[in-house]
This record gives sequence, C-alpha cells and structure tokens, in this order.
Amino acid sequence: MKILVTGASGFIGSFIVEKGLDLGYEVWAGIRASSSREYLKDHRINFIELSFGDRKTLELQLSAFAKEHGKWDYIIHAAGVTKCINKEDFTKINFQGTKNFIDVLLQLQLSPRQFIYLSSLSVYGPVREEQPYTPIKERDIPMPNTAYGNSKLLAEHYIQGLTNFPYVILRPTGVYGPREKDYFQMAVSIKKHIDFSVGYKPQIITFIYVKDLVKAIYLAIDKGVTRRCYFVSEPRGYNSRAFSNYIQEVLGIKGVLHIKAPLWVLKTISMCAELLSRITKRASTLNSDKYNIMKQRNWLCDTTSLENDLGFTADYDLKRGTAETIKWYKENKWL
Repeated sequence: MKILVTGASGFIGSFIVEKGLDLGYEVWAGIRASSSREYLKDHRINFIELSFGDRKTLELQLSAFAKEHGKWDYIIHAAGVTKCINKEDFTKINFQGTKNFIDVLLQLQLSPRQFIYLSSLSVYGPVREEQPYTPIKERDIPMPNTAYGNSKLLAEHYIQGLTNFPYVILRPTGVYGPREKDYFQMAVSIKKHIDFSVGYKPQIITFIYVKDLVKAIYLAIDKGVTRRCYFVSEPRGYNSRAFSNYIQEVLGIKGVLHIKAPLWVLKTISMCAELLSRITKRASTLNSDKYNIMKQRNWLCDTTSLENDLGFTADYDLKRGTAETIKWYKENKWL
C-alpha cells in the first residue's frame, strides 16, 4: 500500500511518516525543494517534490509519478502554513494550494481510497464563549476570526463540495510534542522563571499530543471511513495554567513569576510583532491571528464521533505528553 504524506518535513508530517513506516506502508514524503530533511532520514522513505502553488508544475510532477508508480492508495495532506507575513498567503497556500492539488489528482484520475485533510479547530472560532462553557459541536456554524481559520474553512468547503470524493477531515485542537517550536517557547519562558498569560475571564484550553493525532489519522485509514469530519482532542479541557504548571514540574523549576495581563496588552504586543515581521520579512509567532486565538476562552470540542466511529482514545493526557516532550527538548539540547 502506497501512502503520500504532504508537508512531511514539518512537525506533524514527520511523525505521520514515521508511523506509516512502522505500519509497513510504502511511504512517500511530499516536500519542497527547500524543505529540511532533518527528521526524514530513514532509508525507507521515498521522496517527491510537489509544487502546490504552481498548477502546471504540479501536473508534470504528478503525471511523472503516476507513469512510473501508479497512484497512491492513501493521501494525508498535512502541508500548509500556520503563520505568514501577509494574511493573503494563508488563502493562497492553505486553500488554493489544496484546491490545485485535488484538481490535478482528479484530472489525472489519481484519486486515492482516502484523502485525509488536516484542518483545524480554528475553523469554528469563538462559537461557544458563553459560560458555563460547552463543547463545540460539528453542527455549530463556523465563524473563524483568523485568516488561518478562514483559509482552512475555505479548503473544507471546497473538499466537501466534491461529488464522491473520499475525504476525511480532521480538526485537531492545539498540537504539541517533540520538535514543536511554538509551545516550546513556553518551556523557554518557564526555565527563565516567567509565566505569561492574558485575559481575566476563565479560559478552558484543549490539547492533543502529536502521537495521538497520528494515531487518529491511521485509525481513519484502518476503519475506511469517508466523507466524515472529526474533532481531534483529548476529551478533557484544562485551565490556562495547567500546561505551564506541568512544564514547571517536569523541569523542577521553583519560584516562577506568573504574570496575567489584560488582553489589550497582548493585542498591542501582537500588532508590534506583526509590523516588525513585515519589516524583517520574517513570519512572527505573535500576530493579530495569534491574538485572536489566545483571546478565545473556550476550546472544548465534542470528540464523541471520533471515539465511536474510529474507536479513538488518547494515550497521552497533558501531564504525560508534557513530560515526554520536555524530555525530548532536553535530550536534543533545545533546553
């Protein structure tokens, strides 16, 4: 069985590739010419360069592959961006790139048994902010308040509008684990004895450890589901201090200064960071999109369908996942 993982050089993609190899698939890693192969060193990995932004080039790449190897049985589309200098690039890469890819697959009659699209819980935005917080449900009307969430929603709508296309859409909440760089910044801050949070209104956050997300992906393949969407998360939520507390515990750090600032402070910092990124031409972790994500108070989501249809249970709660993540950061000299 041949499987293609796009975005294979990324944090999540590299774990998808590793699991596919462990399960005995013929794994193809879809990358760009400039992509790092730091976590793609297994000799069993096959590589293919894919240019989602250039349809003509993509046609040549996919047709050349098909002539020599046939078609993939499964495609896991993890390619995309979570931060950009220009907001228009979210739509260009996350939506238009996905559309180009699927259009060419259909044109060349390379539709797989399943096309698994990694979307995001962010497509829903702040739909259930009233207290007491209740889980976001699939039937809720999405109202993304970020360029990132909107670009993912556009891709979802396009995919769902295709007749008989065998899609599975997964909407993970915050994904953390070894190799991840954004949540890693919190560990760096805790090591410096500072914990920064924003907003005085109670916040419930949800997480999914990267290996559990990968588990859900391969369960979807194993169960053969199609034309379904699933939230992917631990079933429980955490208060805004839980993650930093676990990091502090694992690192053995004492005397952390916990700073809780009003949202307007975060907004000001995010706007300044976004302006600086435009000047330096380097995407910033903090920006107006990130501000909207961090100010959202309720990230609970209903995982009942994931559990019932796929038999999914999370192997990692936040405490266990944090311990394994920090261990990796230390072993790899990140901390």
